[in-house]
Amino acid sequence: MKYKDPTLPIEQRVADLLSQMTLEEKVAQLCGLMPLAFWGPQGVNQARMQAMLPHGIGQISGVGAMGGVQIRRTVEGLNQIQRYLVEQTRLGIPAIFHNEALNGLVAPQAINFPTAIGLSAAWEPKLVEQMADVIRQQMVAAGMRQALSPVMDVARDARWGRVHETYGEDPYLCSAMSIAFVRGLQGADWREGVIATGKHFLGYGLSEGGLNCAATHLGERELYECFARPFEAAIREAGLASIMNSYSEINGVPCVASKDVLTDLLRSKMGFDGFVVSDYFAVRRLLTQFHVAADLEEAAIQALEAGLDVELPNPEAYPNLVQAVRAGRVEMALIDQAVRRTLTWKFRLGLFEQPYAQVDQVATLFSDPEPRRLSQQLAAKSLVLLKNDGLLPLRKDLKRVAVIGPHADSMRAFFGWYTFPPILELMREIMRNPETAVSLGLPSDDARRSQMDEAEMQAMKEAVADLQAVEDLEAAIKAMYPAVSVREAIQQLLGPGVEVVYAQGCDLTAPSTEGFAAAVEAAKGADAAIVVLGDRSSMLNGTTGEGKDRASLALPGVQQQLLEAVWATGTPTALVLINGRPLAVNWAAEHVSAILEAWYPGQEGGPAIAAALWGEINPGGKLPVTIPRSEGQIPIYHYHKMGSGYQRPEENTLSQYTDIPNTPLYAFGHGLSYTRFEYSDLRIHPAQVDSRGQVEIACDVTNVGERAGDEVVQLYLRDRLARVTRPVQELAGFKRISLAPGERCTVTFTVEMRQLGFYNHEMRFVVEPGAVDVMVGAGSDDIRLRGEFEITGEVVEVMGDRAFTSQARVENVDGGTGAAGLASLQE
Repeated sequence: MKYKDPTLPIEQRVADLLSQMTLEEKVAQLCGLMPLAFWGPQGVNQARMQAMLPHGIGQISGVGAMGGVQIRRTVEGLNQIQRYLVEQTRLGIPAIFHNEALNGLVAPQAINFPTAIGLSAAWEPKLVEQMADVIRQQMVAAGMRQALSPVMDVARDARWGRVHETYGEDPYLCSAMSIAFVRGLQGADWREGVIATGKHFLGYGLSEGGLNCAATHLGERELYECFARPFEAAIREAGLASIMNSYSEINGVPCVASKDVLTDLLRSKMGFDGFVVSDYFAVRRLLTQFHVAADLEEAAIQALEAGLDVELPNPEAYPNLVQAVRAGRVEMALIDQAVRRTLTWKFRLGLFEQPYAQVDQVATLFSDPEPRRLSQQLAAKSLVLLKNDGLLPLRKDLKRVAVIGPHADSMRAFFGWYTFPPILELMREIMRNPETAVSLGLPSDDARRSQMDEAEMQAMKEAVADLQAVEDLEAAIKAMYPAVSVREAIQQLLGPGVEVVYAQGCDLTAPSTEGFAAAVEAAKGADAAIVVLGDRSSMLNGTTGEGKDRASLALPGVQQQLLEAVWATGTPTALVLINGRPLAVNWAAEHVSAILEAWYPGQEGGPAIAAALWGEINPGGKLPVTIPRSEGQIPIYHYHKMGSGYQRPEENTLSQYTDIPNTPLYAFGHGLSYTRFEYSDLRIHPAQVDSRGQVEIACDVTNVGERAGDEVVQLYLRDRLARVTRPVQELAGFKRISLAPGERCTVTFTVEMRQLGFYNHEMRFVVEPGAVDVMVGAGSDDIRLRGEFEITGEVVEVMGDRAFTSQARVENVDGGTGAAGLASLQE
């Protein structure tokens, strides 16, 4: 059989295999399957697996927690499934095992990093690439060769529960982070790589009312220029191999069934040549949500014709393609096209030569201490100091410190949705109470369940019995990760000589104020009070997460009242936020001495927060999102169009709110430090740039404070005059630098003009001649230097040749070997 010969070109191997496949075998390759139905207490139930997979399967879905809380048991089970597919099915086609891996593989014992919005707040693409490389190594060892990550959605609505999974509001920043993640995950050699899946295509981060899965109202120009940009950047700069559709609809057509989106835009315009997978249960939503298909067969036909190659997580609609082909309702060529795409990537991954997980390497890779140091570094760099009236950093000679709030002594709080602790929490509840799945809107698999007798149902429950046995989730997290809470981390940092008093004060969302008295008493006798508040990411009782959208941006429950009660004691108070999306903390911004934004920092969050509060580290993160004053301002983002939004000419007096300022509470790119930086000597060369050329923009940055610290130098550009309205500012480059006191460096950005393209009147993607304003600073509202250059020459069409990021380099002006000199890296 030629397809088994690794010396032949992949195209030839695919053609040979495809020629030998039956229609049923082809359609099986276009389906995924969740394996719980045949996963028994001793591993895989061979008889049930053979009955369910007679023709093989394309993918095995969501496998990270299938073995309970032991990764080795999971991996051994995956090998059992793969061995059956390779050795006992007719053609021996291996499956791709996929899993979530947004900020760490979602599996027991796998390393965990800050949530995506926190990664973006660090403004360190190189570290994100290193993180993804760690995830790649762990996934390859575990036999999981596709990650349903990263989330490339541009998030403009803070009400949406999935903001924390994204890289924020800015298409440039999202592009830079997406490129880095994909490069790290997919690696340099596909035989040791993991397929990255860009999601959710397209416009998912700006749904109607901020509600998950709701319609997206965007025109073609904005969809491509802004929302498609991170996807195309990852496709063209990093070779993104897979795409997942959005649950939403655009222009009346659900994305899962939109040829305009999945083929014409994605493939014809953006150059994608990988394969498209459905978001879970998305094809059936054509019946149940959108009502554009009469039955599952019609739904399958619509999705396949649109360009959707693989249905996940289970074979619900796509098996109907067999009868559709035989009845002449679908062309065999469409089936072959989709099968060809998925087989191509199986060959590229080397699965026909090495299909199995590396069981013996799992323990070593999952216990390697080096990734933990990277997690610590990213957790520290993700922290954003929103406000500081001089309270921070705290002195270590304090006698008594009060640590208060529902997140003050919780490790569960550190983990966002699509990490293992909340998945463990969810699966435990579903196994105890199957009706939970229905209440959450998850499809109940009645058809498959009806095929299982009571003994088989019991076997499935026993397979994950250790999930049901987890009574104390905090203890389980501590056993699984080297995690400590904020309270514990503060006590460890200060030592036994400082009394650390803890009071929970209130629950996250409950209305009870019974704990206020203890919290107030703790604060009264303390030298400083640390109040730790925020959101909880969960599909069960969460305030953020998938399907957990909120109309309000206020602190949930009675947390605001707790903060006010602690502040009223007169004890110097710092607020620490552990959350996944912007919170409108207006009162805190006016009254509390300091606010530290920590996002969901992951397993190393406790020590990072404590170290920042006491100055062991100097916070240097910057906001990747705008924080509104009110949900009434949504959508509010820094790159709004000329004549719109909050950055308007002074003479425009007819566009003001009557009750609050137009401006955000904290702007995109904002973030304070314990030191100060001065910007000087802006240089732009050349002053006139050909429309096919590039410009260098340089400035000096000096640490004029008394502490070493990090600064994120941000470059913004504005097209002063164009034939269509353009943004008031566009992020065009950034670089995080580290400077010792008194140290000075030069940061130089190289920007190609094809980065400045846009759709003109004729919907051609072009670069136009004209003046461009240059703004360099420490935030979108903190511009320190201004200049300009002129684009000359002719109008140039750059569709298919668009640039997505600039290059940045750092040189130590003083010629020393300080932190800045060591940071001379390309973005």
